[in-house]
Parts: sequence; C-alpha cells; structure tokens
Amino acid sequence: MSDDPARRPLDAASVTPGPPWERVEAHARVGSTNDLVRQDPRPWRVVVADVQETGRGRLGRAWSTTPGTALAVSVCVPVPASGPSWVPLLAGLAVHRAVTEVAGPVTALKWPNDVLVPGDGDRKLAGILSEWTAAGVVVGAGVNVDTPREKLPLETATSLRAAGHPGVDRAVLLTAYLRHLAEVLRGDTGPAGASVAAYRDACATVGREVEVHLPDGTVRQGRATGVDADGRLAVRTAAGTAQVSAGDVVHVRAR
Repeated sequence: MSDDPARRPLDAASVTPGPPWERVEAHARVGSTNDLVRQDPRPWRVVVADVQETGRGRLGRAWSTTPGTALAVSVCVPVPASGPSWVPLLAGLAVHRAVTEVAGPVTALKWPNDVLVPGDGDRKLAGILSEWTAAGVVVGAGVNVDTPREKLPLETATSLRAAGHPGVDRAVLLTAYLRHLAEVLRGDTGPAGASVAAYRDACATVGREVEVHLPDGTVRQGRATGVDADGRLAVRTAAGTAQVSAGDVVHVRAR
C-alpha cells in the first residue's frame, strides 16, 4: 500500500460528512457509480469507487478512472426549492468550494458545472453528470486528483497534481464535497435565495463571450449575460437573447 494518501484505496470509514448523508458505500471497481445509485436511489445515498470503468460524462461521453488518481462518486439527493434543474449547478458549486478548501487552487465554474483551474490555462478539473429518478436526483461527480499531466485524456483537462497540488487525500476531499453539497441543497430557498446567488457569483461564464455547441449540432455565439431562474444560460446573440438549457460552452478568449 502506498504511503501517499492520494494513492491509498479510499477508506469509506474515513469519510465523515455527517447527517443527512448515509454511510458511504465504497467499491474497489465498478462499471458506473451512477448506475449503482440508480438501482436503489435513496435520498442521501453515497457510492464511491477507486476504479470506474464505464462512467459517463455529459452528452454521453465516456469517463473512466485509474486506481488512486481520481474521485468518482455518485449520490442521490432530494429536489431542492429551486427545482431539479438547479441540482447539477449547485453540485458544481459544492465541488468548487471543496477543492478550494482542501487543496488550495483557485477554481471557477463554467456553466453548467465544469470546474476549471484558471491558473492552469482554464483546464477542466472536474465535471458533473445528473440523472433524474422518481426518488430524487442522482448526481455523479468526477474529480481528477492525482493524475499526472501526461496521463490526462485531453489537453484541456487537468488534475490537482498537474496544477501543482499533489498528495490530496481523496477521503478528505470527498468529505468536504458532501458537506458543501448538503449545505447548498438544504440551504436552497428558491431562485432568489443564497445558494443560487452563490452559484451565479462563482460562474465565470457570465459576462464572457461564448460559443455554445448545442446537442443538435448548431452553435450559438454571443455574450453570456446571466443564469435564469431555471438554471438556463442567457446568451445575447446578434438575433436576440437565447436561453440555453443544454450544451457545451466554450469561453472565447479576448483577442
């Protein structure tokens, strides 16, 4: 067993976020943590795995992990006051807060919930996939923790190690994430409340020139002007303002 806390198998007993979370279920190897939670989607259930082989990202992309280098966790949470569409966004806020608290790097959110590291070229550190069930929302989070830069799947990706923060204990990071996620969800009082306002403050997309690649293959270009009460991104284009509910956002760099 490695003496490096970042490479040790994740010990569920050391993840202690407290109520309302159930006891963390830890697995050495799974296909998808989201699939396991969806089989029995109890509110406040937590499943984490050292290795995820057939995980999914947004828009059906594959996301897998190697032993000891990433945090792959799925939870089931009740729908908050702002509605189910806000759960993925608030989960991104919780990851953003947990990473900054535990590891130290300044991070920012790209709508809807990608966690970026501005100090490492705005590369992506973490992402969220949410799926709706009758019992609540299943939220999968993936954070690149100890992956060396040469092992990252894309040039646009980063990890805490690659960004200059090696040796982060995944159990500590997971505890912080669960604690922050419970806080923002239980403290959500609706679209005009503090949790939604905190997300808007952390969202680096607002005010930027963007390209939005929509699921149907079309691209909208314009300035992101805000996030509406349903969690949609408002983009001011030459044809007027559009409300985007799903799509890949590219932050256009100033020339």
